Amino acid sequence: MNLHLFNTPKELGQAAGKMGASLIKKAINEKGFANIILATGTSQFETIQYLISDDEIKWENVQMFHLDEYIGLSDQHKASFRNYLKGRFIQWVPKLKKAYLIDGEVDATLECKRLGGLILENPIDVAFVGIGENGHLAFNDPPADFDTENPYIVVALDQACRAQQWGEGWFETLEEVPQYAISMSIRQIMKSNHIICSVPDERKAKAVRDCLTLNVSNLFPASILQNHADCHLYLDTQAALLLPSEYK
Repeated sequence: MNLHLFNTPKELGQAAGKMGASLIKKAINEKGFANIILATGTSQFETIQYLISDDEIKWENVQMFHLDEYIGLSDQHKASFRNYLKGRFIQWVPKLKKAYLIDGEVDATLECKRLGGLILENPIDVAFVGIGENGHLAFNDPPADFDTENPYIVVALDQACRAQQWGEGWFETLEEVPQYAISMSIRQIMKSNHIICSVPDERKAKAVRDCLTLNVSNLFPASILQNHADCHLYLDTQAALLLPSEYK
């Protein structure tokens, strides 16, 4: 685990984006293409903004997968991750070779199979992820399934996860937050050659502490990142508040 600390979310996001852009360009230079995973949510604003501003990335050689999507939510809803990615990323990189978006409005089992087949054919070079307030990675809430080999799975969202989505302003009420989603599995995320994890904000401080300092456990899903060969964790001072001094 490579830990990077910054004063502000903006500095954090720009640094994460710069590292990610470098790894994307490296993959393209070495083999002619790159496959990436993009996360969504407030933690990714600055990182994605940096990526689309880097005019040296040959987007025509990049394919994008994304981490998760609510089941049953229209892609016109402001909380839809398809909506998020189209508005904040895809429309700004028109040369992007391909975007493999999760459709939460079709049969979820079939959609998991469709995307699973595609991602197995396109191993991931760089995954951009975040950590939830409950320690989740993608929508793998605790206790997360660390064993499934399926690349995409249907998951039930726990109360803390749903409360976070409401608290961030994506939904008007807690009751509006869907109870189920399609998520990339833990094992599939861990197959990525490089992982860039961006985590700003004090409300993530406990999750960051638990996932970094406790033993790897499915009760703290993001703790699995401790086992990855090249994971870069980007924190601001607020997200790092509860970390022991040896981590700072």
